[in-house]
Amino acid sequence: MSSSNTILITGAAGFIGFHLTKKATNLGYKVVGIDNLNDYYDVTLKEARLAQLKELPSFSFEKLDLADREGLNRLFDKWNFSCVINLAAQAGVRYSLVNPHAYLESNLHGFLNILEACRHHKTGHLIYASSSSVYGANKKMPFSIHHNVDHPISLYAASKKANELMAHTYSALYNLPTTGLRFFTVYGPWGRPDMALFLFTKAILEGKPIDVYNHGKMKRDFTYVDDIVESIGRLIPRPPKPNEEWSGFSSDPATSFAPYKVYNIGNNKPVELLRFIEIVEEKTQKKAVKNFMPIQDGDVPETFADVDDLMRDVDFKPETPIEEGVGKFVDWFREYYKI
Repeated sequence: MSSSNTILITGAAGFIGFHLTKKATNLGYKVVGIDNLNDYYDVTLKEARLAQLKELPSFSFEKLDLADREGLNRLFDKWNFSCVINLAAQAGVRYSLVNPHAYLESNLHGFLNILEACRHHKTGHLIYASSSSVYGANKKMPFSIHHNVDHPISLYAASKKANELMAHTYSALYNLPTTGLRFFTVYGPWGRPDMALFLFTKAILEGKPIDVYNHGKMKRDFTYVDDIVESIGRLIPRPPKPNEEWSGFSSDPATSFAPYKVYNIGNNKPVELLRFIEIVEEKTQKKAVKNFMPIQDGDVPETFADVDDLMRDVDFKPETPIEEGVGKFVDWFREYYKI
């Protein structure tokens, strides 16, 4: 039961995993999806996504945790994956302050198991989710993959930076082509309930106050989920090649002498939080009750993605307008929750 056109998507019942699975099957791939369906947020939402995916003829699902090394190896023995896309992770910056151990177990141990499975089964391309949070204390805007990112300010960010380092090690030692994707504040229909757009929409529709951190002065490079999965779809058949001009004397963090690459995937257009809330108000046709609060530990004041490398390599730039994307989310939310 193997095919060079078969890809593995971990975290398939998650927000991005759900959209990517639909995109990949549309592109003609056979998709095997795994997810542990944990209860970090509403499991019924994950099951509703999964129910849609199970209707796709070229999709197979197995409930599996990345920590289950033997289960992963059996899965890799069963299928010949041409590409593995690792989206499974313990998400969330603020949650990492109260439950740090969850991040090491999922984001480090789980990722190591993926790397080992790819190495031993000679997988042609590993794509994995990193995060804009790796930029941490960096202030130079826009954030560039060619800048060093050595000052994370949350354990979540540190775990994602560690993933990039682990991937580079396997690219260097075992010639495993790896592509890391730094996602910038992804939003859209079927989104995560712990994300700002979901929280704001729910509270505004219910007439409840919303917490507005940093007194609304935060800026985020909000990126619509369709732009994320379009970018990934274009990268699947493009495993990175060694950079022949790379030098350890003036090292470029985004490339390597090994088959290793990192990309930003962001909208390249930061939006201030207060403007973002205004758009949600417009789309819900209700006013928000704002509870202004200081910036939270682990949060950065602004994110802004430089996407020049992505544009150069796959001829695509995320640019869905925030008004359009928020409108689609609010429409989905009203329909799904019958509000």
